Amino acid sequence: MFSEDFTLSKRQLGFLLFTAGMLGFVAILSIDLLDSGREGGIGPAQRIGLFITVLTAFAGLTLIPLGDKPA
Repeated sequence: MFSEDFTLSKRQLGFLLFTAGMLGFVAILSIDLLDSGREGGIGPAQRIGLFITVLTAFAGLTLIPLGDKPA
């Protein structure tokens, strides 16, 4: 993986983006649920963050079927 001629494939990039998006989504929701001392629920910054993580995961899903072509 760390050779000089290694290129990231579209499938690998897709899995990477999908995983990052889902982990970010879960992290934002879990931070909101675990921070029980604060009231107000999900604020506008968290909604933007959730939207961006969903878009990232969706972009990853669209790259996965493209196979082993270089990204």
